[in-house]
Amino acid sequence: MLTAIYVVIETLSALGLIFLILMHSGRGGGLSDMFGGAISSATQGSTVVEKNLDRITIAVALIFAFTTLTLDLRLQ
Repeated sequence: MLTAIYVVIETLSALGLIFLILMHSGRGGGLSDMFGGAISSATQGSTVVEKNLDRITIAVALIFAFTTLTLDLRLQ
């Protein structure tokens, strides 16, 4: 039962990472241009939104890494 919960968390965090990484504005703007990118391209600075997006991405990546390691140890 606990393994199934870890698999669900792992899957959701993997999908979340894909979404969050695509939301980051890279050199070309990325998908974040679709959601108000015209405003952010005018400032071209490291905004609070971008910093928060970085923090959320790091947190989800840590959750993904933790569940990956936990699943590896449980399945051995």
